Amino acid sequence: MKFLPSIAGCTIAVFLLSGTLACQADAAVSPFANPPSAYLLQVNGRTYRERNPDKRRAPASLTKIMTALVIMEQLDMDEVVTVSRSAARETGSRIGLRRGERLKVRDLLAATLMTSANDACRALADHAGGSQKAFVAQMNARARRLDLENTRFSNACGHDNAGLFSTAHDLAVLTERALQIPLFADLVARRSMRIATVNGRRSFYLKNKNRLIGRYPGARGVKTGTTPNAGQCLVALAERDDRKVLLVIMHARNRWRTAPAMLDAAFAASSTAIATSGSKRIKAARDNSGSNKIKPTRELR
Repeated sequence: MKFLPSIAGCTIAVFLLSGTLACQADAAVSPFANPPSAYLLQVNGRTYRERNPDKRRAPASLTKIMTALVIMEQLDMDEVVTVSRSAARETGSRIGLRRGERLKVRDLLAATLMTSANDACRALADHAGGSQKAFVAQMNARARRLDLENTRFSNACGHDNAGLFSTAHDLAVLTERALQIPLFADLVARRSMRIATVNGRRSFYLKNKNRLIGRYPGARGVKTGTTPNAGQCLVALAERDDRKVLLVIMHARNRWRTAPAMLDAAFAASSTAIATSGSKRIKAARDNSGSNKIKPTRELR
């Protein structure tokens, strides 16, 4: 099995499951009852729960975490992007960008991460790569440098495709890397914001699709995703005191019921109970990218 980065004094929980999820979890029912698979880690070096963490599944818009990482590592956040024809024609979740409109990279990233806007995501991919195909090659190269052995990308937005797959483990490693970038961590934790075209003629109100933000105590993001093939997907981060819990859910029926219960279980688990449960040490994941320097500043849901 693969292992995640260790962060002192924190807890990471990751789950892969089919189940039912709402922001008020039923405490009488265990969130771990008969899940197809689950993955949960504690960053003090002990495994709490795991099941089939390396099973490949469609990641839906969780794909956009990699899109954002590649963009943030390559571009100046104040660089101006002209919306391409293909971006304006994107389907699924979108904010209604028009061909030729010009927006800053940071604003398109906000739309990509908060509202999962496919038109904003595609505009960034076309701008950074020259074409989506070339940009996807960059995404896959970045995945290899992160040692994401069970992850492959075929498009920048997360549309269902046989060539697009990932795992709970790989998505957790990817998210941990992306969260090291302050702008990424800030955007995924925002409940809402407004962006505008460079000329100010049009503005867009962005509301984060992660329902845990502002409702679940300590919620800090990260990303939602839904497609017919992927089902409901979620990467969620929550912090309390000196503990951090990261939750990854794939192919769920209703993520908003089970997710809070799983996060609660991770926070409630005592270090003593975990230490005596036959748990394993967590090894640091490798990032073979060289420099980590960042340049300054109903299909998909």
